[in-house]
Amino acid sequence: MKHKESAFMHWAKTRPKVKYDLALSGMLNLPLAELDPKLSDLELHGDNAYGYRPLVEALAKHRRVAPENVITVAGGTSMANHLAMAALLEHGDEVLIEQPTYDPLLAIAEYLGAQIKRFPRRFEDEFKIDIDALEKQITPATRLIVLTNLHNPSSASVDETTLKRIGALASKVGAHVLVDEVYLEAMSKSAPPASISFGPEFVVTSSLTKGYGLSGLRCGWIFAETVLAEKIRRLDDIFAASAPNVMERLSVLAIKQLAKISARANSMLETNRKTLRALGLPRCRGQRLRLQ
Repeated sequence: MKHKESAFMHWAKTRPKVKYDLALSGMLNLPLAELDPKLSDLELHGDNAYGYRPLVEALAKHRRVAPENVITVAGGTSMANHLAMAALLEHGDEVLIEQPTYDPLLAIAEYLGAQIKRFPRRFEDEFKIDIDALEKQITPATRLIVLTNLHNPSSASVDETTLKRIGALASKVGAHVLVDEVYLEAMSKSAPPASISFGPEFVVTSSLTKGYGLSGLRCGWIFAETVLAEKIRRLDDIFAASAPNVMERLSVLAIKQLAKISARANSMLETNRKTLRALGLPRCRGQRLRLQ
């Protein structure tokens, strides 16, 4: 097998340390003390063979989905994307991936041996998805359509009507739609419903990482219809016996405090927006700027 890697992730992990890092992809890390954990929240062991039940239920309530559709992932959104694609793709399958997109999404598809086609999200169109152009690229061999919402890197949103049209196109050829929704968490109370609510062809990935400054928890998840969800859980047996129990417990504690954590994040974002406006830099609608 040809060696595969993500050039972006290698750069992100090895870039020089600087005082003001404009390349951060999420909120500043939240100190553990702000979660105010009790000793019981740091318990090392527990019943979490296929997901710590309190965490499954907390995530289901958080995004208004059924618990049986929730797969917890101990590797953030990146591992969630890996598991979802591995469950949905066979070597040689055709996958359509937005352009531009988050580099690891491409790297995973390449690693799995997929035949990759790209559909554009153009700057001059405010990074909207051209449904007609996408439809022309879909074939009976298409097994998966991959996109991010909010879009990474532009932060443009994909509206419900567009998502439903993409789902209908996928259904016609027996394909799925994978939506990486990690940046929807930054929308706090105004976030739209998880895309899985639009039909069983949708698979959603996300985590607590980007929107809340909780990257150290590595709390990721996948939402999928029940049969596919069980397939993904069994696939994860290959990669992990179970997630670190202490991290799952702390994730539950964090979800219970998301209102407070979101307020912190929103305060930072508003400061950044004011800085952006003061600089007078050109920007597309919905663009994010991370100066803190």
